[in-house]
Amino acid sequence: MPRLWKSASLLAFLTAAVQGLLVRHDDSFQPDYILRVSAENYTEACMDRYSVLVNGSLPGPEIRLREGETSWIRVYNDMSDANTTIHWHGLTAFTAPFSDGAPAASQWPIPPGHFFDYEVRPEAGTAGTYFYHSHVGFQAITAKGPLIVESCDPPLYEYDDERTILISDYFSKTDAEIEAGLTSSNFTWSGETDAVLVNGHSRPATNATGSCELAAIDIEPGKTYRLRFIGGTALSFVSLAIDSHEVSVIEVDGHDTKPLKTDFLQIASGQRYSVLLKAKSEAELAETKIRQFYIQITILVRPEVLTNFAVLNYISDTKPDLTTVPSPPPLPVAETVQGWLDYELEPAVPANDFPTLNEVTRRIVIDVHQNVSDHTIWLQNGYDWVQSFPKSPYLVDIYTHKLNVDETYHRALTRGNGFDNITRTFPAKIGEVLEIVWQNRGTVSNGGLDAHPFHAHGRHYYDIGGGDGLYNATANEERLKGTCPIQRDTSVLYRYRKETEVLAPSGWRAWRIRVENAGVWMYHCHVLQHMVMGMQTVFTFGDREDVIEQSGPVAEGYLVYGGEAYGNGERDPVVQHFKD
Repeated sequence: MPRLWKSASLLAFLTAAVQGLLVRHDDSFQPDYILRVSAENYTEACMDRYSVLVNGSLPGPEIRLREGETSWIRVYNDMSDANTTIHWHGLTAFTAPFSDGAPAASQWPIPPGHFFDYEVRPEAGTAGTYFYHSHVGFQAITAKGPLIVESCDPPLYEYDDERTILISDYFSKTDAEIEAGLTSSNFTWSGETDAVLVNGHSRPATNATGSCELAAIDIEPGKTYRLRFIGGTALSFVSLAIDSHEVSVIEVDGHDTKPLKTDFLQIASGQRYSVLLKAKSEAELAETKIRQFYIQITILVRPEVLTNFAVLNYISDTKPDLTTVPSPPPLPVAETVQGWLDYELEPAVPANDFPTLNEVTRRIVIDVHQNVSDHTIWLQNGYDWVQSFPKSPYLVDIYTHKLNVDETYHRALTRGNGFDNITRTFPAKIGEVLEIVWQNRGTVSNGGLDAHPFHAHGRHYYDIGGGDGLYNATANEERLKGTCPIQRDTSVLYRYRKETEVLAPSGWRAWRIRVENAGVWMYHCHVLQHMVMGMQTVFTFGDREDVIEQSGPVAEGYLVYGGEAYGNGERDPVVQHFKD
């Protein structure tokens, strides 16, 4: 057992102990997982790149947690010149208040040469597919790995085995080069994706040399597999299909769904899908004399079509061919299906708390568009948000009385759109039922449009669909009749055309959420380039009293950059155990 922090005063200790133990994590403390974030040269897709990695690889190690159980994950920042954090993407964040991993929003980042112990406890009923990634700058392009939450109960659907498939992008430019170009007054685009990686592997079709190989997903004939697809891309919105195979979707963003057959998937950055695949029998394989099938991945809604591959390999004595890139592709080149599976996916167990339109207390419409002034930025209701905007994290400011959420709420209601332009936050009260509408509008310069996968930290929302033009609540309520909306944490605001009139409405995505978990939660586009360019928002749920009631008082070490909650080579961290 870790020993209690003996140097704290009895009064301070008893105050903190109301909600959690204050513990010095010395050598007697053993975390469940250790992640080390470093920056080094790394070979991807037959090319070398200076990248931020977790435990020296892409992807980082797979983490498996159990719902309802607390795990401690220690994250070391081994870089000498950059901050980092780890965000547990998709977890509903009913963990310690500083464990969401959103710098400038809910925690101070981990300084160079320091480490932070994250207390992570998935809620009961949230078994499914997730991933973790850095939330600083452009680091998440490579600093990430799969995270699986296991159920305490037997799986809802039977399968023999499972495979995890994490999809990511490769850019030849470094993180620093990309960020500098995107934020400069002399705007320089990152360039388009050079390759799509599957579990860190890719082989460009134009690359005739090099030792890199396509990823192999090994399976055995006749078995049923759960394939967990993770959209870990920076930019790419992909269509994915497996030659000569059909699958059934059974889980979306950590929620079981009724099986829905499909011959392809559309996966945006941040999204996850589990599917069941019934492997071919030995007799079927013998008849065709084919034991490997290509997984074809095509990038959607970008100026150039890029198609990369992985291999679904039926295990045999013959080593699979992982260096041949098929030309032409075995499957037709995919096109975007607008609103793919909207209004079709249903929860496996119907929810009893879906908010009806009559329960909605407030509708918040967030207009998103690109603007060009002294530099190119993405705006929400006329404002951008970047990690350098707040002088200290909002959650820290709530604890230290620097941010008065009641005042921000009053200003937001006075402005009429739910947005406080002073703090650039969307405040909400506990007990409200929000309908949040992301409204796509044409770029100021030329009416251009893009697709955006919007991700919510904190509790998942009910996705109530999307469509072209301007959001119409009455029309959408009619369309929802007879459907059962699913809960998600990432869904796509589609681009229905390449361009329109300047600021003209052209596409929407709508959510409903009950405001229950007090805290500070990022809501943002998950395209890393768009985030760096300002396409992020912050929602504050509840007032200071709600936050304190949920977490209790917190130690001073969380409230300052590099405080005692962050360990280093010279000191052990002093950590609050909120769930003990």
